[in-house]
Amino acid sequence: MKRREESDVLAFLKDMVDMKMTGARILLECLKREGVDIIFGYPGGAVLDIYHDLNRDKDLRHILVRHEQGAAHAADGYARASGKVGVCLVTSGPGATNIVTGLATAYADSIPVVAITGQVHTHLIGNDAFQEVDIVGITRPCTKHNFLVKDLKRLALTIREAFHLARSGRPGPVLIDFPKDLMTQSTEFVWPEEVRMRSYNPTYRPNLNQLRRAAELMAVSERPLLLVGGGVISSNASQELRSLAHDFSIPVTSTLMGLGAFPGTDPLFLGMLGMHGTYVANKAVNKADLIIAAGARFDDRVTGKLETFAPKAKIIHIDIDPTSIRKNVEVDVPVVGDCALSLQGLHEVLQARDKETPHDWAAAHAAWLEQLKEWNDAQPLSYCRSGDCLKPQQVVEAVQRITEGKAVYTTEVGQNQMWAAQFLNISEPRTFITSGGLGTMGYGLPAAIGVQFALPDRLVIDIAGDGSIQMNIQELMTAVCNRLPIKILILNNSYLGMVRQWQELFYEHNYSFTCLDDGQPDFVKLAEAYGAEGYRINTAEELERILPQALASPAPAIIDVRVAREENVYPMVPAGAALDEMLLV
Repeated sequence: MKRREESDVLAFLKDMVDMKMTGARILLECLKREGVDIIFGYPGGAVLDIYHDLNRDKDLRHILVRHEQGAAHAADGYARASGKVGVCLVTSGPGATNIVTGLATAYADSIPVVAITGQVHTHLIGNDAFQEVDIVGITRPCTKHNFLVKDLKRLALTIREAFHLARSGRPGPVLIDFPKDLMTQSTEFVWPEEVRMRSYNPTYRPNLNQLRRAAELMAVSERPLLLVGGGVISSNASQELRSLAHDFSIPVTSTLMGLGAFPGTDPLFLGMLGMHGTYVANKAVNKADLIIAAGARFDDRVTGKLETFAPKAKIIHIDIDPTSIRKNVEVDVPVVGDCALSLQGLHEVLQARDKETPHDWAAAHAAWLEQLKEWNDAQPLSYCRSGDCLKPQQVVEAVQRITEGKAVYTTEVGQNQMWAAQFLNISEPRTFITSGGLGTMGYGLPAAIGVQFALPDRLVIDIAGDGSIQMNIQELMTAVCNRLPIKILILNNSYLGMVRQWQELFYEHNYSFTCLDDGQPDFVKLAEAYGAEGYRINTAEELERILPQALASPAPAIIDVRVAREENVYPMVPAGAALDEMLLV
């Protein structure tokens, strides 16, 4: 009997021990419970304990990048394409500082990312220990929130809160700084089923009275315009947007971040507005009597000169972030709420209003739509097709034609980005992945890696410039090692093209340090050195013959397309000018 009692006690003690986990193990368990199945990272001394357990975990896939910035951008691309939270894991010190640009990129575009950084032992924090930086202080301005783990018992709750903050309300990046000594200590693992944060309660459901006020303005408008941004995509509101536009005959324009929220081939779509927006979209903003903005923040590249923005229009602004409303532009009807719920609610209010007082929306807006068609016919997106050199716009059009618009695109930043935005017809949300708010060169390739993991059955193309692609070219090795069939299409003009364009137009053609003739690698040989395929295209004949072959290859590839060296992006609104003061030639 005594032996049995001893056995029971030993079993009980064993169960108690088994219930305890190390901090590293708790982290991985929490990630799985948050639905994470892939982590982009780079190991280092301060995270060795996490990597020790991670290598044995069959439920979590780790993707080894070649630079920590690549990990942050890959997590960002994964989040944009999948709608889930992207996760990256790096060590302390330089590993942590290397992800700051990626976090700032995600923050500017409201992308849900959770970054986990190792930190030195708790007792060494503040002592200038080896590879110690105050990453919490450094990233405070470019994260939605960040945490320094101080109590292992609160680790699970901290991770739960981090994911809740990243994906809810206006999404954004969150950082968890995790000291090394807490990774090896053990405590009982308790999973918090609910997350309640007293100081954080986003408003999802819009105020009905504000929707009614918005409907009243829409009912008397003759020249309405829907202006949509990335928030429509983040809230999965594309269907609600389409229904509202079609049922009430309202034309649509998009910010760079909103491309794909509304089909690019739809007759009601006017294209992108802003600095490099279409002529018809910018004219529409200038002449509209009502703008319904959804999930857009009216940044300077969209508004042009603020004093002249939409001078004839009343403005309805729908956004889940109340601090974005009236931040840049005065608003007549603010609507705080989730874009999907707000657009659906507005649709229902308008339908109810129509039952009481029937309104012929198509007739009311017919003259406006005809005017927009005239503007578009007078100044469509175009370029000079003469000359022997390939034009970059011609290359983008060929990609659109060959892929039949079914590819998913990332971009680098610069002229390549703007030509892609102008000449691709993006018809699905989450298929045009680009750095909008921060304009981060080097974003496209690592983001494409994240996108390819999120959408393994889709063709992923990074439209790049020869300058921007070299910022994170090392991530080609990540693509090769993981056999990702990503295609890097370089519009190679041997310049830092967008900077050169500004130098041409506003700095007396003084091409100061923007010519890359003296330092241009052979991109075909570079691709082969990494174990990828390399293609070069110089002529229109080669474009039609080689490009389909390259895009159809199952291997990662660089496609180096030599294009006209001093081609510019038009239309262009000069800095400080009004939207209708476009340069068209």
